[in-house]
Amino acid sequence: MSPRFSLRQLEFFVAVADAGSVSAGAERCGASQAGVSLAIKDLERHLGVQLLVRRRAKGAALTEAGNRVLVDARRLLEGATELQDLASAQDNRVSGTLSVGCYVTLAPFLIPPVLDDFASRHPDLDVRVVEGAADEVREAVLDGRCELGFLYDNDGAGVALSSVTVRTSRPYVILAADHPLAGRKAISLAEIAGEPLIMFDVPSARNAAQMLAEAGLTPNLRHLSSNIEVVRCLVARGVGYSILVQQWPTDVSFEGRPVVSLPILDPTRERRAVLAWPEKARLTRRARALVEFCRTL
Repeated sequence: MSPRFSLRQLEFFVAVADAGSVSAGAERCGASQAGVSLAIKDLERHLGVQLLVRRRAKGAALTEAGNRVLVDARRLLEGATELQDLASAQDNRVSGTLSVGCYVTLAPFLIPPVLDDFASRHPDLDVRVVEGAADEVREAVLDGRCELGFLYDNDGAGVALSSVTVRTSRPYVILAADHPLAGRKAISLAEIAGEPLIMFDVPSARNAAQMLAEAGLTPNLRHLSSNIEVVRCLVARGVGYSILVQQWPTDVSFEGRPVVSLPILDPTRERRAVLAWPEKARLTRRARALVEFCRTL
């Protein structure tokens, strides 16, 4: 049975859902407010559900059915865009626009190769990366605003996501270069737990306190910071120590003071950074190209 709605109607619906009002959605699409409103009402009539609640002076809010339809509407529009790109592509080159989410703490390690190495391989492809918190990236992937997202493997716990591993790491301790234990090859948590802890205050690194607690140790929390360079600067000055996950590529702080990284002798959990997408989603050619690229990172 042929569908009774059009891609243009879906485009209007997605634009209004993203913009939060019919007028703003119409402006995004370069259409009249009356035309967009009529198109969405016709879409609702053919689908047999109400997608939006229009509230005077308060914009438009998605209904429960609207939230469900929105995800599939994005994917249908992506598929249509890919078909158009395939038809006009030369020599099977990947083209179009690829939106990728990235958990902010992984951004320094993953965004440069994606926007440089990967994008250079596909000059006809417009790669757009959006940074955010883990839950923001996960939601953007699930609702279709991003085709793919860089996350830690447990950031999607309980959510049906497929993924490919792009980085693996284990927690480690950083100390000032003149710390009495800096010359060690490795360190146990018991040896350092009594000293001031400078904790990197993001979900992926907050397990430092949990690690100490599991070892029967009480952390001596000195300072919390969501800025990794603040953490490293305080450690380099000897204010305290820290436990990090991603290995920083330089052994000096932002201020130019040296730091030392030491493996942890206690058992630690490996952390996997992954490129994830909805488990049941059909990947576009542009998304598959990034997945294959990440397999080689």
